[in-house]
Amino acid sequence: MSLQPRPGAEIPAPTVRVARASNPHGTAAMWIRDRLDGLFSDEDFTAWYPRDGRPGLSPAQLATVCVLQYALNLSDRQAAEAVRCRIDFKYALGLELEDPGFHHSVLSDFRDRLAEGDRADRLLGLALTRIRRAGLLKGRAVRASRPFP
Repeated sequence: MSLQPRPGAEIPAPTVRVARASNPHGTAAMWIRDRLDGLFSDEDFTAWYPRDGRPGLSPAQLATVCVLQYALNLSDRQAAEAVRCRIDFKYALGLELEDPGFHHSVLSDFRDRLAEGDRADRLLGLALTRIRRAGLLKGRAVRASRPFP
């Protein structure tokens, strides 16, 4: 599997329209996308994947799914199903409404890559920096305009 970095994906207009219509106050997944404009980008993961070979899934999207999975206490199967079925997850990941998602085992494979060396620590540091820049974290306290459901 190789990484072909793609620039930050815009959320498709139909996904935005349906997500906003069905969740006018937003959800945790939508707030993450709106407040952090995609917590990660594929360029954050270039050292993790070779440049040649069959293109793989976006590691930025997989990392975001892992964050949502943890925040919502979902199993791998439930998280993969949420990507396939939940409009707010499609919104958070910038996916078309018709996107079929991925097999749940992809999350385990991604976490195996994350566990190598100090990758997890570096990714957490990057996430915390971006969360602070968004004004959601100051010192040790988390500040949110709305509590997560």
